[in-house]
Amino acid sequence: MNLKRIVENDDTKAGRYFDAFIQYLVVFSIIMFCLDTLPNLSQEIRYWFWVIEVITILIFTLEYILRIYVADKKLAYIFSFFGIIDLLAILPFYLSTGIDLRSVRIFRLFRLLRVLKLLRFSAATDRISRAFAIAKEELILFAIATGMMLFISAVGIYYFENEAQPESFASVFHAMWWSVTTLTTVGYGDMFPITLGGKIFSFIILMIGLGIVAVPAGLMASALSKARLDQDKDDDK
Repeated sequence: MNLKRIVENDDTKAGRYFDAFIQYLVVFSIIMFCLDTLPNLSQEIRYWFWVIEVITILIFTLEYILRIYVADKKLAYIFSFFGIIDLLAILPFYLSTGIDLRSVRIFRLFRLLRVLKLLRFSAATDRISRAFAIAKEELILFAIATGMMLFISAVGIYYFENEAQPESFASVFHAMWWSVTTLTTVGYGDMFPITLGGKIFSFIILMIGLGIVAVPAGLMASALSKARLDQDKDDDK
């Protein structure tokens, strides 16, 4: 059977088995990663966790090599979203093995990107990609408007609160954190206005922040609905 069809497609039994195996292996490796963080594990258990990690990495490495081998445009795959995710899922192991440099250990965080490998096998991923393509211009425009609002709100609260709280609102850059937490409606409470003008200004910014959260969600919901309709039409053909 054609190796390319097995690795890249799921329209054959072998292809479906291959996809399912990689999916289950990703989930299994994530579970093992979480278990490995448990305290007071014996050295023997940690050793077996390491053995399992080596085996899974070797399988993921083989999968990565196979995908490069069967790809029509190899560089296009290597620098694609999934190609980069596949590489980052295995690279930390090779970078940190046998090296005791603390700075290298940060690469172990990339092991979390194995979760993103699951996106390859989800039909919803295609719909989300289509939705982003449909709403791309609106989302870019809204992102620019959001950046402008962050700047305007940071400048505004700086002028209201700088004299009253010179340490917390020492500059526009310091006030930018307040803008982020307020516009996203998180509000950690580490920076808050105490002047009347600052409180009124904060209320206005908070109302705008509710819209900043809601509008992109509405855009994506509408785009996803259209993407699903387009996908259903493609399936019916």
